[in-house]
Amino acid sequence: MHQDILKIEHLYDCYHRDVYHFALYYTNSKQEEEDITQETFFKAMKQLHNLKDKDKVKTWLLSIARNTAVDIHRRQKIKRLLTEKLSLQPVLKEIPKPLEIVEKNEQWQAVQEALMTLKSHDRTIIICRMVKDYTIQETAAILGISEVKVRVDFHRAMARLRKKVGRDD
Repeated sequence: MHQDILKIEHLYDCYHRDVYHFALYYTNSKQEEEDITQETFFKAMKQLHNLKDKDKVKTWLLSIARNTAVDIHRRQKIKRLLTEKLSLQPVLKEIPKPLEIVEKNEQWQAVQEALMTLKSHDRTIIICRMVKDYTIQETAAILGISEVKVRVDFHRAMARLRKKVGRDD
C-alpha cells in the first residue's frame, strides 16, 4: 500500500498539469476541473494494478480523466434537471470562463462556447488534437478507439465546430 501511494504521488507530480489542462478545456469550469483532477488521481490509485504498459501512463491517466469528466458532467446535468423539475432553487447559469490569457479574445470565446455545445466525443477529439496537440495515437489511446476512427471523427467534429461558429472554410 505504501508503495502505491509513492507511485501515485510520482504520477501526480509528472502528469497533474496534463490532467488539469484537459479537464479545464473539457469543462471550461475551474470547479469541475478541480473535481475531475482529484477524482482522476483517486481512481488511478485504485486502478494502479491495471496499468500494464508503463510507457502509456499519460494516455491511461487522460482516458481516466475523460471518463471522469463524462461522469461528472452527466451527474451535474441530472442534478440540474432534478433541481429545475422540483423547483427547489433557481437554476444558476454558469458564465463561461475562458483561459485568462485569452479572456478578451472574442473569437476564442465564440469557439469555446461552440465547443461546449458539441457532444462529448467530438469535444474530446478536438481538445486532444487541436488544443493539447496530442498525436493521433495518443488520442486513440485516450478514447479507446482506432487511429482511423480518430481521423474520421476529428474531421467530422471540426466540420460541426466550424458550422457552429459560422465558418465553413
